[in-house]
Amino acid sequence: MASREIEVFVVCRADAIERGGATGFSLTRIDDSGENWPFPIVVVRTFGNDYIGFVNRCSHDGVRLDIGCGEFFSSDRSFLKCSRHGATFEIDSGLCIDGPCEGKSLEPVALAVVGGEICLCGVQLVEDEGFSDPFAVSDETMDVMIHPDEQA
Repeated sequence: MASREIEVFVVCRADAIERGGATGFSLTRIDDSGENWPFPIVVVRTFGNDYIGFVNRCSHDGVRLDIGCGEFFSSDRSFLKCSRHGATFEIDSGLCIDGPCEGKSLEPVALAVVGGEICLCGVQLVEDEGFSDPFAVSDETMDVMIHPDEQA
């Protein structure tokens, strides 16, 4: 059986997100036809030190969860919450448990922590020219154009 290479892109240092916190990132995804599309994600770091990622898009109407207020959490920080319509999502599964999209889920993204960095796996992103495999041994440094969303 032939092995298939998985795309892996560094998003940020693992310690850049505080325990119990979340950060949104505005990325650009390349689809199968080679077209570029906005790909906003949110990375949550649990108090237990796990990292969970979702496409930052409410299952109800497709807006970013943090639109307007820049917040991802319910007031008690136990759930992710859409700031536009109040849909409430379980952090570990992305399942909507209350709101207009109850029973639907956020789209998960595969993350891995490698060498102290949070990496997005299995998604082809637009990158700086000359960007190389983050696991390759090299004396050169690389620049990655991935920035946290600006807070509104």
